[in-house]
Amino acid sequence: MKILVINGPNLARLDIRDSSIYGDLNYGELKSLIESAATTHGLVADVRQSDDEATIIGWLHEAADSNTPVIINPAAFTHYSYAIRDAAELLKAPLIEVHLSNPMAREEFRHTSVISGVANGTIGGFGPNSYVLALIAMKNLLSGAN
Repeated sequence: MKILVINGPNLARLDIRDSSIYGDLNYGELKSLIESAATTHGLVADVRQSDDEATIIGWLHEAADSNTPVIINPAAFTHYSYAIRDAAELLKAPLIEVHLSNPMAREEFRHTSVISGVANGTIGGFGPNSYVLALIAMKNLLSGAN
């Protein structure tokens, strides 16, 4: 089963961001980890990244039209993009929100997610393993084993 993994703004620049928050992987390494973990769990991950809100909305529309499950790290869009939220709400397949850091342990403005209300669940705070946990949760959602 194909899973679309969408990464939002600034994730392609992990190698120059604060490693105490975002870890030590660069984006290419993170993408490889996600693809490998997906394969391990019998899934195929189509991993994408964009700093552009409209591109992410287009990918969500594509996933809605093809009934493709989505794991999304909306990054900064988490806190204010009602357009991404509305596009995510169109999905019929499961949606899992993921974060490298724990937004609740960070600045107060990061405590609000406009995406989580339309997601099946949110996983954050486990660095790159947040994606691995999201893949496991997605596999369980798709197989009906909650």
